[in-house]
Amino acid sequence: MVITGLKLKNWRNFRDAEVRLTLQSYIIGPNAVGKSNLLDVFRFLRDICKPSGGGLQKAVNERGGITKLRCLHARRDTEVKIELFFSDRMDDPLPSWRYVLGFKPEGKGAQRLMVSTEEVWEGKENILSRPDSHDHKDVLLLTETHLEQTRANGQFRDIANFLANITYLHLVPQLLKFGDKIGGNRLENDPFGQGFLEQIASCQKKTRDARLLKICRALSVAVPQFKELRFKADEITGAPHLEALYEHHRPNAGWQREEHFSDGTLRLLGILWSLLNGDSLLLIEEPELSLHQAVVEQIPSLIQRVQRMTKRRRQIIISTHSESLLGNKGIDERGVIILDPGHEGTHIRPISNAEKKGLDSGFSVADVVLPQTRPKKIEQLGLWE
Repeated sequence: MVITGLKLKNWRNFRDAEVRLTLQSYIIGPNAVGKSNLLDVFRFLRDICKPSGGGLQKAVNERGGITKLRCLHARRDTEVKIELFFSDRMDDPLPSWRYVLGFKPEGKGAQRLMVSTEEVWEGKENILSRPDSHDHKDVLLLTETHLEQTRANGQFRDIANFLANITYLHLVPQLLKFGDKIGGNRLENDPFGQGFLEQIASCQKKTRDARLLKICRALSVAVPQFKELRFKADEITGAPHLEALYEHHRPNAGWQREEHFSDGTLRLLGILWSLLNGDSLLLIEEPELSLHQAVVEQIPSLIQRVQRMTKRRRQIIISTHSESLLGNKGIDERGVIILDPGHEGTHIRPISNAEKKGLDSGFSVADVVLPQTRPKKIEQLGLWE
């Protein structure tokens, strides 16, 4: 299953927006225009469906409440609405599923957050439409979605399972290197990779070794003098570790643990592992961080090669503003999602006809599209006093 389309109303930066998605999509735009907020739509739906106990109320509260989620340009319309289109394959002419969720404050008394609409369509057949007669009899039912309830989502559980398994990656190397020293609580779903080593440890040994071998081959090309990679548990504490061996002028210099890896090596390792680990929708935020531009240039090609290694090609959505990454001419123009700031919120658009002509002439997305996302007064930054 893949998500082929998304419609938004009053979600954060987006007053009214529609997105077409491909198997590999790239979100680009200026700073503070909503790239992270667009990715968060999918994380939000995942949080509603979490088997460990999520739900609409918790997902909204974790984001600061409805006032933080609702677009500032919404004015009188207080409803936030998300609409998803699903297909079995990207080239299917019509969606196999459509899911719609709207919610807003009750508008009186306790100001509870209520489901204003929830619909599920299987093909052209409507199999859920809320509020229904049960909701009218007991309004408290509207504080929960059917999506989050196993007793209620039997007919469309494929959607709930798909959303619950969405993966988000924004690995912060320092949290992984110095986790024991930093201490503190780990966020749910571990978005910053603090539990990355535990994730690797939990993988079956045969599968883990096969993945690490593939990753080692990639790192040996991207990281100078990189030779071998292995997983090893601490002999005393049992804590999981990754160890690397480098070609060195001292032949027996020994293995180095992850705290000695460069930030770029850890970031790339995390991306590669995530690509190989599972087949659900993968969200990657700014993969270019800490990486040399020569490596960043190859990320789209690297993703495509890893995809060919796996039995099922997973859907990936990447946010970036890297000229090096977008300079890769292998990027499919149909997967480029451009965010433009406006007076009534952020607009989302595909490649324009003029931009397409430039791409057809042999220019890259970095050449043709990225300059359009430059802040209009950026030159004045150097004159600031």
